[in-house]
Amino acid sequence: MNLILWIIYAAVTLAAIVFLSLREFHMLQLNGYKTPEHSWWMKKNFKRYIFPLGLLGVQFTVLFTGVTLPMVISLVCFNACFIFANKPGKKFKKPLVYTARVKRMMTTFWILTAALWLTGLLMKGLCFSSPWAYILPGTALYLTPILVPLSNLINKPVEKSVQKWYINDAKKKLADMPDLHKVGITGSYGKTSMKFYLSELLSSQYETLKTPESFNTPMGVTITIRRDLRPTHQYFICEMGARRVHEIKELCGIADPHDGIITSIGEQHLETFRSIENIINTKFELADHVQAKGGKIYLSGDNEYIREKAPQYKNAVLYGLGEHNDYRAVDISVSERGTEFTAIAPSGETCRYSMKLLGEHHVQNMLGAIAYAHGTGIPLEKLVLPVKRIAPVPHRLQLLDKGNGLTIIDDAYNSNPKGCRAALNVLGLFDAFRILVTPGMVELGAKQEELNFEFGQEAAKACDYIILVGKAQTVPIYNGIKDAGFDMEKVFVADGLNEALAKVQSCQTDKKKIVLLENDLPDNY
Repeated sequence: MNLILWIIYAAVTLAAIVFLSLREFHMLQLNGYKTPEHSWWMKKNFKRYIFPLGLLGVQFTVLFTGVTLPMVISLVCFNACFIFANKPGKKFKKPLVYTARVKRMMTTFWILTAALWLTGLLMKGLCFSSPWAYILPGTALYLTPILVPLSNLINKPVEKSVQKWYINDAKKKLADMPDLHKVGITGSYGKTSMKFYLSELLSSQYETLKTPESFNTPMGVTITIRRDLRPTHQYFICEMGARRVHEIKELCGIADPHDGIITSIGEQHLETFRSIENIINTKFELADHVQAKGGKIYLSGDNEYIREKAPQYKNAVLYGLGEHNDYRAVDISVSERGTEFTAIAPSGETCRYSMKLLGEHHVQNMLGAIAYAHGTGIPLEKLVLPVKRIAPVPHRLQLLDKGNGLTIIDDAYNSNPKGCRAALNVLGLFDAFRILVTPGMVELGAKQEELNFEFGQEAAKACDYIILVGKAQTVPIYNGIKDAGFDMEKVFVADGLNEALAKVQSCQTDKKKIVLLENDLPDNY
């Protein structure tokens, strides 16, 4: 009887460990496998761990009063809760990827789990009526959120060694292609769009490779080089992301760019950077590397942080709307059909461009791409057609006609203060019933509440109806909307995106509906 009870308990507990560990591995992966960031995330989400720790205490108390049928049934029911709470079925925007690293961590995790189970069974010599036969397997379940990051820490020396081998192999491949021209792109925002635009322009004349999607980490860049780079490539465009100081320097050590582009500097990832000064210095690590190699650094001259630091770099090329820039855009015309502008080169040569992209802020990135492409020797007039052909980058002010009088402006990629303002300006271009759907901005550190409050104030001026996603997350936006004197009867707070979209459908209006989807929080928020 004791053996049967234990087998039932073990089966349910093992299933619960599987489901709970998969969720924790997923969160760890989303946090970049970085212990400080994951620890901060666990601290921020401490409420989700109160229940497991409470159950661990209950288990110890209950089992030491004796292993009985009612006690075991109760514990089986408790542990089954984890199965239902973490069972597969939820659709994630970025699901868990079973990389080699994850598989190695899982191996370590299951070794730790097995050690706890075996210790519990052997404490009293395979006595299935012993409380220890239940306590330590249960402990493995309730401490899974600790055992998962512990596995990551244990594996750290192995992972460093594996990463070093792959990185050195990528660097060797680059060294074997001395004629390949490498371009690094970084910035607080706009770098993915810039990479996409520049790739389209350079590809009109040269064989070009760019890092795909958001492959902007050391391993993402390494994978691209090892997997995709061919001897026929003439240009390699490398997007460089950073959440901490010196991470751009690390990427420069891998890709070794000849030239660079800094698209912007702003208040993003302040939770990890801690200060705007750290962001500035980290982004300009690209400029330092390029200057040491004698290359050019292309800078968004309308950004105040960039403009102040630009004089330190002798090979800097500034682009933007202001007259102080080397490449300038003038006579900008924006409509719901797209944007037109005239580019002026340092020589005074001009050329008129039209593009399908919505909003004046796209002009800056496009101008930066034109400036770099022109610097490689492509005439301005030969860039007219490539610019005209460029479609919006997915989830970055992408216009989607859904029919039945509904159009969506998809700006769901992680947002920032400048991007939010630009998106609201684009929304204002349309003569329609303008609806904003947003969960707000994250990763802004101590300024997160203030910046979301300001976002709410600006949204109140641009929208006819506002739908906030997430009651707790959007309180500052709600307060900003209210402070601006907006009709709060036209504000709806949804629990999730599906409820928000259902509310969009139910909004009654005689006009065409235009919906701005501004930001889509990562799965770990």
